Amino acid sequence: MRFPEDVPELRDDLITLRAHTLADADDVYELCQDPEMQRWTVIPVPYERSDAQFFLTELVPNGWREEHGTRQWAIEVDGRFSGSVSLHGGEGGVGEIGFSVGPWVRGRGVMTRAAKLAIRHAFDDLGWSRVIWRAFVGNWASRRVAWKAGFRGLVVVPGGGMARGVRYDEWVATVGRDDELEPQGNWWSVPELEGDGIRLRAPRPADAQRVMEACSDERTQYWLAGLPSPYELHHAEQFIEGRTEARATGEGVSWTIADPDTDELIGNVSIFAMLNRMDKGHGEIGYWMHPAGRGKSVMTKAVRLVIEHAFTPIEQGGLGRRRLVLLAAVDNTASAHVAEANGFHRVGVARAAAPGREGRWDDDYVFDLLAGDPRP
Repeated sequence: MRFPEDVPELRDDLITLRAHTLADADDVYELCQDPEMQRWTVIPVPYERSDAQFFLTELVPNGWREEHGTRQWAIEVDGRFSGSVSLHGGEGGVGEIGFSVGPWVRGRGVMTRAAKLAIRHAFDDLGWSRVIWRAFVGNWASRRVAWKAGFRGLVVVPGGGMARGVRYDEWVATVGRDDELEPQGNWWSVPELEGDGIRLRAPRPADAQRVMEACSDERTQYWLAGLPSPYELHHAEQFIEGRTEARATGEGVSWTIADPDTDELIGNVSIFAMLNRMDKGHGEIGYWMHPAGRGKSVMTKAVRLVIEHAFTPIEQGGLGRRRLVLLAAVDNTASAHVAEANGFHRVGVARAAAPGREGRWDDDYVFDLLAGDPRP
């Protein structure tokens, strides 16, 4: 294939995919200075202007000229180069997609649009039957684009990717010719919830120290027997990262209860178990407090805000739950009070199936709340 003469131009009402030109060099160089671009891709670091020239004069043209080379398009938005999207391989009707987008157009859906244009080209014009997406584990922006474009069947390949001589775990998912290029399942957002003098927000990496303090606390350790002991900073970091994973899979949503003056974490409330196959409207609620937040009725108020959001229909920005379940250890009177103060009904006891920490067999009260139940 000749370059640039035979590069097909693909477009929608916002973006154009076209052949790269030397006029893109300054924007390519700027994009490749972006810390996120350097963190998640295999570009040289440091990235020099000569690297941009090599990309535009050698890598891109040669990819188009090879039979199963890498077909790379420039993404143009408002007349400016704003990233690249590529298709690689295609032997046997299966190939891979790759993409990058400039910080100056992020948040406008540009990358999802570009990915869908390239995928449709792969299916409709190149005759592919399946497209593969890969990203290093932790690249949530890329994973969200893949989710929006209809990729499914995500798996983790330990050590599957490599950048600059270092191996990284890799996410891999695919989409087929007959699949809808639309999201599968829910990727929940975490809206800020405010009321009655408290504020709930999304967990942040900066919360890790406070999470460690809360989950190392003797009282928290006593009632949450599944916590690691000792609870260290890396456990807190894993907890926060896991909240993003839960949102991305549709499994659950967590909020940090933030001090209204300092924004420091003083607790956590989560809705989880939302992928219950027996009840699509199900959710379970759980919570814990940092010692600094106790004794102020904060948790009762926080849970009330979360319940309202959980029962709000999805089309109105909520979680669309119909039933919430809450478990509280039989002797944990503080947790049971939070449940009852928010209208939960005690419906039974869940017998402990195995001993917890220190050999205790802690039965749980089971509380239940339906969307239509009266609440205080």
